[in-house]
Amino acid sequence: MNVLIIGSGGREHALAWKIKQSQEVKRLFIAPGNAGTMTLGQNLPLEVNDMAQLRAACIEQDIQLVVVGPEQPLVNGIVDFFRNDAMLKDIAIIGPSASAARLEGSKAFAKDFMAEFGIPTAGFIRVNLNNIDEGIDFLRNAKPPFVLKADGLAAGKGVLIIEEREEAEAELSAMLRGKFGKASETVVIEEFLKGIELSVFVLTDGQHYKMLPSAKDYKRIGENDTGLNTGGMGAVSPVPFADRHFMDKVRQRIIEPTIGGIAARGMDYRGFIFFGLMNVNGDPYVIEYNVRLGDPEAECILPRIKGDFAQLLLACHEGRLQEVKTELDDRHAVTFIMASGGYPGDFAKGKTITGLQDVEDCHLFHSGTSICVENGNIKTAGGRVLALTALDYSIQEARTKALSNLSRISFEGAYYRRDIGLDLIKWHYI
Repeated sequence: MNVLIIGSGGREHALAWKIKQSQEVKRLFIAPGNAGTMTLGQNLPLEVNDMAQLRAACIEQDIQLVVVGPEQPLVNGIVDFFRNDAMLKDIAIIGPSASAARLEGSKAFAKDFMAEFGIPTAGFIRVNLNNIDEGIDFLRNAKPPFVLKADGLAAGKGVLIIEEREEAEAELSAMLRGKFGKASETVVIEEFLKGIELSVFVLTDGQHYKMLPSAKDYKRIGENDTGLNTGGMGAVSPVPFADRHFMDKVRQRIIEPTIGGIAARGMDYRGFIFFGLMNVNGDPYVIEYNVRLGDPEAECILPRIKGDFAQLLLACHEGRLQEVKTELDDRHAVTFIMASGGYPGDFAKGKTITGLQDVEDCHLFHSGTSICVENGNIKTAGGRVLALTALDYSIQEARTKALSNLSRISFEGAYYRRDIGLDLIKWHYI
């Protein structure tokens, strides 16, 4: 079969790498892809939200399977577009309908869904300009820090955690008056949950689900979780503190009620669910839903999934996930992100990357890269440039292997956190 992966980051490179291993895949296309994906298939210079371009490409290339990487096309209704088009309706597309994608596209929708189906999450209130006084009262009765979330997608910038009540009230007003555009016309104010974050992933056909590996990502730019938030500076899988007892709670209290809620509401959902969780004294709470794989979590968990991933995705589309067995690699995966200097603020592009050919016994996924037409050199083209994943039988051994390989790669201004996974080593000895 011919496969199209939509997106251009490390997540899409990891998906391309995994799907390419299937004996069923004849031709692989990535739109628009990056310098790494072009070694696995053909990059197509398409805009991920341009339905007409994607439609034409699927027809021209005789695509049978489409995997949507980023969230925006899903929220925009790409799955509905395919389902309702006479020429595309027989293509297997992995992702939820626009209605179901509101689990990520609208924080308020997601919180209402959790409340309806008894899924543990932080206490909250939804606020707009018509009930701003209720929001102010909620803040004045809550304990700091205060969590403000823009209802819609805000390019990863719409969540604020604020220590001072007066600042929180001022930010609430600013958000409702357009700080994040239409995304913050409604704001969700939440109680702060204190604990340890982790990510849990499942693949669902709307009735059944398959567990994928858990992961813990590192969002801050600086070591010891300091500095600004980023799209993610690294990840570790599996999560040592997510033992069988804890994961039983996750399944019973969160995953199964979520899948049950999707079925009860008749949602068309054939794709990934990313559960952003908080472990609060041994009990799981949902921070957020995402309706796709995470990045850099995808680069960390996909190398641990054994078997034919393309066949697993087809089973998902066809509603027969319960027939497929999945197996995971027992080893630990540790992923480090190499970023451009200045990220997540201003950063330069076009820096030549060297040493890529020297990487050994690791998986190297491209994120923000491009190829120079004149000389064929690989250049930086984004804030997060590369993801390097090492697997071994302990977190420390995987870390050592990854750091050794990272030292062989260089470009002007390159930066990476050296402490990824260091905080989790202790869990092996508790």
